[in-house]
Amino acid sequence: MAFSFIRDILTGVAVLLTSHTTATASDSLHITVEPGTFTIEQALQQARLARLQGDDKARHPVIELSAGTYRLCQPIIIRPEDEGTTIVAQGEVVISGGVEIKGWKAEGGGRKVWVADLPLWNGRPLEFRQLWVNGRKAVRARNVPAQMADGSDPFEQMPRILSVDKAKETIYVPQKSIPSSLIDKGGKVEAEMVLHEMWCIANLRIKSATVQGDSVALTFHNPESHIHFMHPWPSPMVTPDRKHNSPFYLTNSRALLDEPGEWWLDARARKLYYISREGEDMHTATVVAPALETLLKMQGTPDQPVTNVTLKGITFEHSTWMRPSLEGHAPLQAGMYMTEAYKIRPQIRRPNGDHGLDNQGWVGRPAAAVEVNCAERITLSECTFRHTASTALDCHLYVNGGTVDSCTFSDIGGTAILAGSFGPEGHEAHLPYDPSDRRETCTGLTISSNRIDDAANEDWGCLGIAAGFVRNISILDNEISNVSYTGISLGWGWNQQTCAMANNLVKGNHIHHYARHNYDCAGIYTLGAQPHTFIEENVIDSICTPSYVHDPNHWFYLYTDEGSSYITVRNNWTPSEKFLKNANGPGNTWENNGPDVIR
Repeated sequence: MAFSFIRDILTGVAVLLTSHTTATASDSLHITVEPGTFTIEQALQQARLARLQGDDKARHPVIELSAGTYRLCQPIIIRPEDEGTTIVAQGEVVISGGVEIKGWKAEGGGRKVWVADLPLWNGRPLEFRQLWVNGRKAVRARNVPAQMADGSDPFEQMPRILSVDKAKETIYVPQKSIPSSLIDKGGKVEAEMVLHEMWCIANLRIKSATVQGDSVALTFHNPESHIHFMHPWPSPMVTPDRKHNSPFYLTNSRALLDEPGEWWLDARARKLYYISREGEDMHTATVVAPALETLLKMQGTPDQPVTNVTLKGITFEHSTWMRPSLEGHAPLQAGMYMTEAYKIRPQIRRPNGDHGLDNQGWVGRPAAAVEVNCAERITLSECTFRHTASTALDCHLYVNGGTVDSCTFSDIGGTAILAGSFGPEGHEAHLPYDPSDRRETCTGLTISSNRIDDAANEDWGCLGIAAGFVRNISILDNEISNVSYTGISLGWGWNQQTCAMANNLVKGNHIHHYARHNYDCAGIYTLGAQPHTFIEENVIDSICTPSYVHDPNHWFYLYTDEGSSYITVRNNWTPSEKFLKNANGPGNTWENNGPDVIR
């Protein structure tokens, strides 16, 4: 009885979906998808059903997406059952995790403040950290200007902290830097501190703000408060003359909403406030808030991976990342947030000439708009990633082969392309990682001819391209610009012991206008032992010069950091030989790098 019932349902679904199948003379099943009438999920299901029914053309189905915007209520999941599938855009195709905010009304007071009631999202209140108005990113209300009239960096206006009391988990800041309405008056402080820490930023939700003389003592919510004040690196910087103390800004308070282009979300009241820019008519403006963290997943298993799937010409946009609002964000490096961390005193001696270990830490991984796990020979070609809160594309575990080619990345909150494990959550970050199941390691991936511009604009400690424990990976002929930190980071682990990394190639990339906000950085940066790895024929120039960094001289074109071993660095053009080899292991070769290299 149950089997016949399921059979009848499948037969009905197949009949219903057949009307969307296009008969062609090719050897493939072609399925056309129209926005609003037929979903990508349904098309995938139709191809699976055809394959189950023995249709030879369903072995390599082609799903053609008609032009338009496809708004999602959940991530698209591509499974092992979708082997050999191509999903291709016909015209401009946008897959969006966003929700349009409508019904704007002008609020009184003489300023152009608008308010809108927020819709429910899948039956729950909508909360977010980014907003786009007519395709342009708006500014979450903050105490530094939304923009400068002369076009300069508004973050040059950031104030600096005064001092830090780690035992009391307190940061002291100038009283004049805190609006009086944010000072405790028996109520809860609704604001967030974004704190600059040389190569990272921390997002700390403020718990209390108490006046103490000419300063204000800030304390913070957990879990981020305890993690942030326990670990030594990175850390808020305090210098004897205070001139290079860590800068900061405040965000997410109605008290900070004071300039055109700024917005503030009252999540409890489900109201959104926005000060319109010149020329914006909020009655007709397209306002989008992100609701989904992940738009598409390729998700197989180690023994049954997703194989030979192609995505071509598709735009992915409007993804969110809510962890900083829920648990804060205290990163170690490259956007990897710490779940536990503490100092070690005295330091522990380590083998093989590695630095003494003065801390331990365990990290988690941020969400991504497109995630790839347990997949072989996947292809992403000519796709566009834009308006993401965190990572755009993440090729994580059990990824074998495949290409990311000729894609465009812009307005990326975190890292544009992330590849490989940075250690599972149970793995201490300073240990070498070499899983017994070598399939787990991301291997054979080619990242080529992509254009990355304006990455890490939310989490300044992220990168253009970041690869962790990877093997046989090729990063070729990409252009990376306007990144908050380093252009390309290769490797992980802070030690020179043998691990999963080997045979990597970084070649022919052009990296420019990097380090917009953070230092202790490079155009190309490495960590750990990577036998038979080559960094060659890259062009690196035009580093940015923010005045507020802790050490204005601590930047480099090429930077082999702790444990970097068995790496050849050769024939890279840079305007000068500003390189750093910090606590390197054995076997590195440097040949012909600098301004005399023929470009």
